[in-house]
Amino acid sequence: MVNPAMVMKIMNAKKKFTNNHPKFVAFLSAMFGTGIPEDTVIELTVTKPGMQPVTTNIKVKKEDLELLDSLKDMMK
Repeated sequence: MVNPAMVMKIMNAKKKFTNNHPKFVAFLSAMFGTGIPEDTVIELTVTKPGMQPVTTNIKVKKEDLELLDSLKDMMK
């Protein structure tokens, strides 16, 4: 069962994130909006203050596509 209070909390957090990071949200919309085909490589780098960057990546499998579609739907 969906908790309406939790949905509102997530929607408010999404709105705040979008306002704080509009270029990042636009990038995600552009990349995921057209669909992510199988075998796409998604790479992420995190650089914490005073630390060296850490990078990882995934190669999208057929089984991953449902999750990616759900994430795309959440961005709307």
